[in-house]
Amino acid sequence: AKRVFVYQLEKEMKKQKIDKSDFAIRLETSRSAVDRILDPESPSTLMTFAKAANAVGKHLKISLD
Repeated sequence: AKRVFVYQLEKEMKKQKIDKSDFAIRLETSRSAVDRILDPESPSTLMTFAKAANAVGKHLKISLD
């Protein structure tokens, strides 16, 4: 699930021309924290996903099928 989220997040960042430094500023965090968020192997919380989505003007949507 995180791999898909990271792919979509990076795609949106690229579309909006947001680099990692700008993203860190939007999240009020460090560049190293951004690297962890964008690393599919590094664990992240749903709250972190929601904040990251919000930082690019999107909403996190979770569903059970």
